[in-house]
Amino acid sequence: MYSKIIIALGLNHGFSAMALRLAKSLKAEQGEIIVVHVSEPVKSVVRLYLAPEDIEKAQNATREELAKRLSKENDIKTVILTGHAGRELPEYAEKIDADCIIVGSHKPGLDDYFLGSTSSRVVRHAKCSVHVLR
Repeated sequence: MYSKIIIALGLNHGFSAMALRLAKSLKAEQGEIIVVHVSEPVKSVVRLYLAPEDIEKAQNATREELAKRLSKENDIKTVILTGHAGRELPEYAEKIDADCIIVGSHKPGLDDYFLGSTSSRVVRHAKCSVHVLR
């Protein structure tokens, strides 16, 4: 059983229900589940054409979607990070002393046949256990 579980939740993948069930089954009695969404930074070339309000709208939409998906969960903390998920997730897990990360893996491409690029980076760099959902 794990005492601090991170669920890496990409809002464009359909892993949230399965990841929540797994986290609840793996959580120790006094354990904690933290849902983390990592927003990719807006590329500087694109940022030139966006008003700050547009970026804020996108961030608010992410918060709202995350809240909507977790509306029935009252004991789960949510965190939104900015950066590259493959780096941010292991760093955040180490920072908060998490002992498990649950991450989804989409259908593999040629570059990463067995694991998606984010999940493979998390598996390689995390200092805690990682459960990969297919």
